[in-house]
Amino acid sequence: MVRKTGGGDLMTFRETETVELKAKVTDDIKKEIVAFANCEGGKLYIGIRDDGKILGLDDPDGTALQVSNAVRGAIKPDVTMFVHYETMDIEGQQILAVEIRQGTERPYCIAKKGLRPEGVYVRQGYSSVPASETMIRQMIKDTDGDYFEDMRSLNQDLTFEAAEKAFKSRNTAFGKSQMKTPGLMTHDGIYTNLGLVLSDQCVHTIKVAVFEGTSQNAFQDRKEFTGSLFQQMEDAYNYIDMKNQTHSTYDKLYRIDQRDYPESAVREALMNMLVHREYAIRASSFISFYADRLEFTSVGGLVNGVSVNDIMMGISVCRNVKLANVFYRLELIEAYGIRIQKIMEAYAESARKAEIMVSDNAFKIVLPNLNAPGGQNKKTARLHGQAESVISLAKSKGEFSRRDVQDAHGISQTSSGRLLKRMVDSGRLVQTGAGKNTRYHLTD
Repeated sequence: MVRKTGGGDLMTFRETETVELKAKVTDDIKKEIVAFANCEGGKLYIGIRDDGKILGLDDPDGTALQVSNAVRGAIKPDVTMFVHYETMDIEGQQILAVEIRQGTERPYCIAKKGLRPEGVYVRQGYSSVPASETMIRQMIKDTDGDYFEDMRSLNQDLTFEAAEKAFKSRNTAFGKSQMKTPGLMTHDGIYTNLGLVLSDQCVHTIKVAVFEGTSQNAFQDRKEFTGSLFQQMEDAYNYIDMKNQTHSTYDKLYRIDQRDYPESAVREALMNMLVHREYAIRASSFISFYADRLEFTSVGGLVNGVSVNDIMMGISVCRNVKLANVFYRLELIEAYGIRIQKIMEAYAESARKAEIMVSDNAFKIVLPNLNAPGGQNKKTARLHGQAESVISLAKSKGEFSRRDVQDAHGISQTSSGRLLKRMVDSGRLVQTGAGKNTRYHLTD
């Protein structure tokens, strides 16, 4: 429909990809503004029916204030700087022209709906329609870049009970202001992907499998830990700690207690799996128990430009810098990242060493079981081997003497006597008789 302005100009009002007509202010106004800000911009005319008939407004300034109030706080990120208002006089009728420019922090959304199709709109033809998740992700990537931590989370309905508990345990405040500084939330109050992985709604998990032998032929147990990375960290460590058995040997009068896996190595391997994995890929991390080893496998190979030799030398280039900063702030890791060297140092006296295995898309740390055959340090391995040989002797003979052990091992009378005493003291053997009639047999 063609209308004359007061100056004699002709104007045509019809809805297009960049023009929307509204007779009055409704709640749909926010949807239209979001759609224009997410696309190439456009104009919204209020006081004109969708067929082009001009109805006019009694109070254009009041209408502008009404729209401004509706937009402020109801659309995230803040879009107000991209919205401009102008009152127009068309043949004696006043209408409000709202110009919306394309925003620089797309995607924009209805705050109550979040970064989901029901909250993010785009222009399609003459209408404003929900954006697909693919479109939303692309807009986020175009605006936020390729750094996963900095991108806005698609899920904005997040809670932080586990995170709050973790911060409180270190006497550190945790609120919205503290969430913005490390990057869990943008300055507009929108949660980032860093916020997502630390929230109770984290979509990534840790799967644990316990196998009977040295292969994956038979399961003994399996677990999956979910929730905030803080919760997963606690649950995974407690489970490993429960499975990490302690074995005892004796050296003269002294008992030697040794856990299957050094606690320092377990801790560093777990922290490495949490801090350095690639969270842009939706897949679980894995912890695998075997009879002779414990494996930590995470998604994401080494950061470009870093080799295995580099990390063995102590060079640490972190994929998730902001996540690492949060863990450092809570004293969970050291200032320069996870030290692979600490894991290696824990196995310095062991016959078997920890291993680092890397592929294009995965990173694995293998911790040998120190109490498995071949895993002990040289002294412990010798004691373990001798004890196992004595047990085999007892099983074959039933009852035996010190001389039987001496002959079987080719060791001195004194050494065989010490070995048998250790095994009696530890409860593995029972001693009967005295002097030349002393005999030994397995504990019932």
